[in-house]
Amino acid sequence: MKRVTLVLGGARSGKSRHAEGLARRHKGRLVYIATGEITDDEMRLRIERHREDRGAKWMTIEAPLDLVAALQEADHTSALILVECITMWINNLIYHGMDVAAQVRRLCGALPEMRGQIVIVTNEVGLGIVPDNALARAFRDEAGRANQALAEIADEVLFIAAGLPMTLKKARPARRKGRSKG
Repeated sequence: MKRVTLVLGGARSGKSRHAEGLARRHKGRLVYIATGEITDDEMRLRIERHREDRGAKWMTIEAPLDLVAALQEADHTSALILVECITMWINNLIYHGMDVAAQVRRLCGALPEMRGQIVIVTNEVGLGIVPDNALARAFRDEAGRANQALAEIADEVLFIAAGLPMTLKKARPARRKGRSKG
């Protein structure tokens, strides 16, 4: 697996299941950074179900706002960090009146400095109709810009539809030292 893998897709596309499957292949420490906030009973139950599904071998860090600090806390050469998910994080940033673009730049600046492997889950929100209100359009725009920025720096980008992964970007293999171009 590549160092930074971006997994995107629509709601119920299978993106989280696929990302967790990638992570389960990892032999080292597994860290789950959860960006969701408990805002109601349904969300509380959803979060509890996700924790139970993952099992005890995952260390969980809750990071609804300061994703970079959570990544830095979890980072280790033996770690695989799964971030779930960027669009929930953006929702939280907007709700709390934070500068989304600045936080995305901060995240994109921090990712290349990480020593472990990172799998980032995000929703592709730009395939539907144009939302009918300004807040929803702002969210869609921020999420789309964040996805583009993350895809640019990711080593690998996967799009999941109906549970099927499609590779959008694949990292070039590292060249061995001492070998000529040929």
